[in-house]
Amino acid sequence: MAFRRPSNGRSPLVNPQRQITSFFSKSPSSASSHSPSQSPSPILSNSNPNPNPNPKLKPKPSATTPSPLQTKSGKKPALVIGQSPSAPASGAPNPIYGDEVVNRRIRVYWPLDKVWYEGCVKSFDKSSGKHLVQYDDSEEEFLDLSKEKIELLKEQVKKLRRLRRFSIEDDDEAAGAGDRNVDKDIESGGDDSADEDWGKNVEKEVIDDEMEDLGLVDEEEEDIKEIKPDLKRRKRPGMKSDSVKKIKTESPKNLSPKINNNSAGEKASIIVDSVPLGDQVDRFTAREEEKFRFLGKNRKDANKRSPGDENYDPRTLYLPPEFLKGLTGGQRQWWEFKSKHMDKVLFFKMGKFYELFEMDAHVGAKELDLQYMKGEQPHCGFPEKNFEVNAEKLARKGYRVLVVEQTETPEQLERRRKQQGSKDKVVKREICAVITKGTLTDGEMLSTNPDASYMFAVAECYDGNQQDDRIYGVCVVDIATSKIIIGQFRDDSECSALSCLLSQIRPVEIIKPKKLLSPETERVLLRQTRSPIINELIPLEEFWDSEKTIQEINKIYQRISNQSVLSSLNASMSSDSKDYLPEILSDLVTERKIGSYALSALGGTLFYLKKAFLDESLLRFAKFELLPCSGFADVTTKSYMILDATALENLEVFENSVNGDSKGTLYDQLNRCVTPFGKRLLKAWLARPLYDIDSIKERQEAVAGVKGFNLPLALEFRKESSLLPDMERLLARIFSCSEANGRNSSKVVLYEDASKKQLHDFIIVLSGCEVTINACSSLGVILENTNSKLLHRLLTLGKDLPDVDAVLKHFKNAFDWMEAKNSGRIIPRVGADNEYDSACRTVTDIEFSLKNHLKEQRKLLGDPSINYVTVGKESYLLEVPESLCGSLPCDYELQSSKKGVARYWTPAIKRYIRELSEAESEKESKLKSIMQRLIGRFCEHHVSWRRLISTAAELDALISIAIASDVYEGPTCRPLIVDPSTENESSFLVANNLGHPILRNDTLGDGTFVPNDVSIGGSNNAGFILLTGPNMGGKSTLLRQVCLAVILAQVGADVPAESFKMSPVDRIFVRMGAKDHIMAGQSTFLTELLETASMLSSATHNSLVALDELGRGTATSDGQAIAASVLEHFVNKVQCRGLFSTHYHHLALDYQQIPKVSLCHMACKVGMELGGLEEVTFLYKLTPGACPKSYGVNVARLAGLPDDVLKKAAIKSEEFEMMYGNKRNPSNPTNQSMTPEIPVFFQSLRNCLVDARSSSSSNAIYELQKRAKILLEQK
Repeated sequence: MAFRRPSNGRSPLVNPQRQITSFFSKSPSSASSHSPSQSPSPILSNSNPNPNPNPKLKPKPSATTPSPLQTKSGKKPALVIGQSPSAPASGAPNPIYGDEVVNRRIRVYWPLDKVWYEGCVKSFDKSSGKHLVQYDDSEEEFLDLSKEKIELLKEQVKKLRRLRRFSIEDDDEAAGAGDRNVDKDIESGGDDSADEDWGKNVEKEVIDDEMEDLGLVDEEEEDIKEIKPDLKRRKRPGMKSDSVKKIKTESPKNLSPKINNNSAGEKASIIVDSVPLGDQVDRFTAREEEKFRFLGKNRKDANKRSPGDENYDPRTLYLPPEFLKGLTGGQRQWWEFKSKHMDKVLFFKMGKFYELFEMDAHVGAKELDLQYMKGEQPHCGFPEKNFEVNAEKLARKGYRVLVVEQTETPEQLERRRKQQGSKDKVVKREICAVITKGTLTDGEMLSTNPDASYMFAVAECYDGNQQDDRIYGVCVVDIATSKIIIGQFRDDSECSALSCLLSQIRPVEIIKPKKLLSPETERVLLRQTRSPIINELIPLEEFWDSEKTIQEINKIYQRISNQSVLSSLNASMSSDSKDYLPEILSDLVTERKIGSYALSALGGTLFYLKKAFLDESLLRFAKFELLPCSGFADVTTKSYMILDATALENLEVFENSVNGDSKGTLYDQLNRCVTPFGKRLLKAWLARPLYDIDSIKERQEAVAGVKGFNLPLALEFRKESSLLPDMERLLARIFSCSEANGRNSSKVVLYEDASKKQLHDFIIVLSGCEVTINACSSLGVILENTNSKLLHRLLTLGKDLPDVDAVLKHFKNAFDWMEAKNSGRIIPRVGADNEYDSACRTVTDIEFSLKNHLKEQRKLLGDPSINYVTVGKESYLLEVPESLCGSLPCDYELQSSKKGVARYWTPAIKRYIRELSEAESEKESKLKSIMQRLIGRFCEHHVSWRRLISTAAELDALISIAIASDVYEGPTCRPLIVDPSTENESSFLVANNLGHPILRNDTLGDGTFVPNDVSIGGSNNAGFILLTGPNMGGKSTLLRQVCLAVILAQVGADVPAESFKMSPVDRIFVRMGAKDHIMAGQSTFLTELLETASMLSSATHNSLVALDELGRGTATSDGQAIAASVLEHFVNKVQCRGLFSTHYHHLALDYQQIPKVSLCHMACKVGMELGGLEEVTFLYKLTPGACPKSYGVNVARLAGLPDDVLKKAAIKSEEFEMMYGNKRNPSNPTNQSMTPEIPVFFQSLRNCLVDARSSSSSNAIYELQKRAKILLEQK
């Protein structure tokens, strides 16, 4: 029998099974009991070759299953990996086998190899009497079992293994990384983490030392009861549940680090100080205090700076030389990575597992529910296939995950040692990824959450004066969609624009220069975010300035442009052949003085992404956008309405005030999108409603175009689109993997086939693009029934809808999508790939040459029966009848023979076989790389694919807005947006029968929502409504109702009203509710006045202001004075539209005769209840005129206050009203004749006396004299 052909060295089935080595322990010398004469077997058996007939005796260990190692006491036999069982005696003939052995495990002896190979009998051919045997390396062979040396294997129950000891620093203790043999799949995959103590006989010593250092014990050989309760066992997939129950496990308690996401330094120290509590304290705490004293109070960073030092870097750690001397090669490698990244959790690759050690193990046990390994050292881990799930879990919880991958196999290390004379005993490992909230690109949670996870970098220009304006440069990045928003803007002293931006995007990660931002900016970053990860970079060195940023991006785009596969990128870049930058970046670089801070923010982002291996992959296909509020944007026209942070919060546009969820918000009301990318676009529309009248009308026409007669076609589009995944993120993922980097790099040793998942994503993207283009084409029928310019642009091929039919057809014809998805590999059709076709032709040509050679040999020997045969692993054997063997040419080489025939190779056949082997290898190589080439061709059209998905997103959002209007109760209308200058009017808003965009009758219990007529501004109405009324009468609801209706109108949606006409609003200001910012040192009243100050400084003639009970946070006199002054400023100076609700009834008296203010109140009915208390019935109707009182005692009654308290409160209320002159007392003739103006007069007089010292008081006294004369005349 011929010699067995070697297989690919990376095949986990062919290599000897590796165990996680004693990575962190110095390995003792090989046990003397290991037989040096034993050669390692190519396949490690899972069965006992010699079953023990005596059930009382334990079976001998097989050559493939690691058995207990021989202990020092000699109780357990030594394990010899690679033992070749002896060949069976040949004296007795083999029995005749048939169908009864099909699906049985078998071992076949190869005499030339002197090795047994295991496999499974797959089928039986009765005609030939041969069985098809499939070996464990997937190779197959037809054998006559009666003529071969074989053994049928009995099924054996797999025993569980338990770790004895593992230590990260104790040289004498055995080490292990968990029970790796439990999972059959994992076991068969092999483990290339044997990286300690390589001697002269490398292979034997490594295997022996590995197993010597692993303390695996059979369950049967050690009493389960001896296991301590705190010794955890890692559960592996495939572990039998009944066996698992034998091992008592206990979840570690309270292991979580006290996470503070606001400081990278604090986070780093927290990870270091993560100490388990409860039962784990005795195991780990004492050891850590003794071994790692350099982590305590004497801790220093890599530059030996103490925590008190101004430049102390908590991300790094100084390792004392005496500590390093005591480390093995494996220990040193781990600590070298950890000491440079103390703020991260290390996923340290060892073979097929990611291991977590020391302080990282505590995090893994707490956050990932991993179980500690047995021993004094904290240690846990998980298999490679769970990487994405566990990485995302930690990232979502605010951790930074550093992925350290193996970039060398033990075989490669062996070659390196021999060829280069290297003394390394550990395989190479490199950092391949940094995963955080902001750098996640894949995962289950990410796929179910359509909201963007923004990364936000900010640079600031600030001269130190708290009252001065400041300049911000910002860079906003969504890694999952490759979107980069960049801008620079001037902001006020309260950072209003920055607050507005942060409240819109809610970044999950912030990048900022260390100690360079002003205290006001730091407070805004804290207040307007939701626990983001904070990354502080060293200025200039890490957070680059504009000059350094320009240099770096030029280098990156220079490299990108030089890559032929991406040559089509130049079409989307600047026309200047020397300029490789996208248009927006090119403009910024040209105007670097104007956009220097924006470029600096981009520089900080790029440095951070470079450390995560994402910088170049992001910029390669990045979609740049200019921040709408950028100072270097076109300031002559306003494109969007501004909704600041306070307005978004008080109006509950995205988050409700109950739990911060989207339920009950305006976004929830409008969101009927069926695609994740449509949802994100709709959210962007709501954050920035349109301001330009033509743009609003264009969108309104598009919304109307998908309603009515066209609605069924729109619903069909929704039905087809609902099947799409998140195409925007999938496209970005495909674009990023077009070039191998990070974990996708070819040098990374991975056992899970990552290419299968990549192929799966690629096919989904292709199918999604096909579905999208078909859905858009079907929806295009509606263009016959609408004049909407926007719809015509979106649904016309060659405009916003790219013509990609030819490109899709190319990929459709290139390979069978479904077959590739099922099989996990692409088999290209002829003509799809020139390189693969060329390799196939070479193979065909060689096979044709072999056929011609056969014809020549038949002719030469004069026997047409001569043919090629395949025996075992050897093919193209020339089978010649025995009668011709004497007349064969001398260059014929005998390979094998049997009765009647002999098999030969000629020199030509040997040459052809060698060429064929090389050609087949080349063909296989081209086949493996074809997916990358196809993805490269796909990426050449990245602009078209992005535009296609952008079009689908816009159509989805438009249809969502159209459908949402059907949910309104009562009448709906299309708002009429007009330019007041064309009608010679001031800014106005008129609504008839206006309902609430969110509240519906089913949420109001037994009641129904009462619509109202609202008229503000214009030539016939006052520009401001001064609103009074009882508590709980609906004042705040009316204010929100009007503001939300305005947002809807400018988004392009219908409004719940019979009619709605308005001039566009450039900004909405809302001051509502009582809240404080204690962390920022701001009381409730101060917060209220800060928001008001922002209104006073930023409001324009076209703004809409909604003020709810301003001034209630202080004394009545002060609050009323502030409210009056603010109202006067808006009415007389700003002259904008607004609603001002108040319980200061004197304000109503002040504006009774002023036409610029309309006095209104929310109507109610007042009756008397038993006990003399007033009972108020709310009518919720906006009614002209002022309300005399607020009926606060009625609310106290509704709240359930005791009757005696209510009665006293009612009496006190009467007394106060008498005191302030708001209520007439019939029994007092003086008061009967006192008009309401008299108390106001005396109040003004008191104010004037207070200001008597100022020179300006004379004018006020003169005005009071005139008012006094008028009052006397009236009396």
